[in-house]
Amino acid sequence: MAKSIKSELKNLVTAGIVSTEIARDIETYFNKNESQSQNKLVAIFGILGAILCGLGIILILAHNWDDLSMVAKLFISFLPLLIGQFFCGFSIYKKNESIAWRESSSVFLFFAIGASISLIAQIYNISGDFDSFVLTWSILALPLVYCLRSSMVSLLYIIGITVYCCHTNYFIYPKPPINYWYFLLLVGVAPHYFNLLKTKTSSNFTWFHNWFLCISILISLGVFSTDSQNTTCVMYTSMLAVFYFLGKFEFFESQNLKTNSYYILGKLGTIFMLFLFSFKTFWSSAFDNQTYLYAFFQKDVVAAIFLFSFALGLLLQKSKKRTLKHFHIVEIVFILTALFVTFSISMVIVSNILILIFGITEIKRGTKSDNFGILNYGLAIITILVLCRFFDTDFSFAIRGLLFLMVGCGFFFTNYLMLKKRKHDDN
Repeated sequence: MAKSIKSELKNLVTAGIVSTEIARDIETYFNKNESQSQNKLVAIFGILGAILCGLGIILILAHNWDDLSMVAKLFISFLPLLIGQFFCGFSIYKKNESIAWRESSSVFLFFAIGASISLIAQIYNISGDFDSFVLTWSILALPLVYCLRSSMVSLLYIIGITVYCCHTNYFIYPKPPINYWYFLLLVGVAPHYFNLLKTKTSSNFTWFHNWFLCISILISLGVFSTDSQNTTCVMYTSMLAVFYFLGKFEFFESQNLKTNSYYILGKLGTIFMLFLFSFKTFWSSAFDNQTYLYAFFQKDVVAAIFLFSFALGLLLQKSKKRTLKHFHIVEIVFILTALFVTFSISMVIVSNILILIFGITEIKRGTKSDNFGILNYGLAIITILVLCRFFDTDFSFAIRGLLFLMVGCGFFFTNYLMLKKRKHDDN
């Protein structure tokens, strides 16, 4: 607790403004928050220290590796693993309540596992590829998440399985059969994530997990896509709608906006898809190799129907508790996408209209809530829409310039009027 606050509390007690009991409670509150912030700082530096130590050991060994005997190589290969296990055991039995000890020791062991696997394979020339290496590493590291309640290892694990999914499904031609290991591995970290969500105080690890999981799922969803872009559109718009509806649940909506990755990615992702749909060239290529939604038992169609049904169920559930004026344009994009794709109709005109309505809605919301951020967000959407149409329309340069001039004036006047209103309200 800062000395200035302590001295001010003493002055307040002396002046009779607050009682001794209240001053003591205030001091206890500040001391508790200061202790928590110090613990977080120690945990962060502990994790960074463990990562740097692990990388340093690997570099030192790599530099002198060829000069070592076989026995020395085997000993060194298992040494990081033994050191990591020792510190993890010490953390469990002696420092179980210390986040810094648990996180730093588990992170060190996480990298030690990967180093030991690669070193042993190199010594004995064990054949294998990158995919099997990452898969083995992830499976062996997963118990650390639960044995040491390590959220940092959980985040590293999510990164690892996402890399594994991409490497086994995206970078091979012709495209191989879907590797479903990613989804099974993702389930492995789910109990830890739900346990983080159940804690009363939302930690930084919780909102990092929110972001990492959302991004990982969006990246990995493409494994179901085929050469047909139309079913991929339905998949992604439905997945983004699911994110949006999850983010609107009271549990997530009551938290800080930056932690609500479901709402942010669902909303921004949907507007991005609308911008994509607003180009004519997109739909001309989308219908070249199209797959119809009623062509059942194809992997992309099954995934699209499943996600669409999930999103529709969430929409119907949310509709029971709200009136029509509380609906947002984002909530119906996945339905419109499915309808237009089913009947092989381009969404160019509809997408432009929806983006315009979306931008005007955000401007109205920003004005009503006296929020410059939301106001300029809506104006930015309209500006991007005008910029997109600048490249794919046959308007003359005079009309295009006039459109930019109108948008620029809109930026200036709306911000000026809101600032003037805010000053008037303050007075």
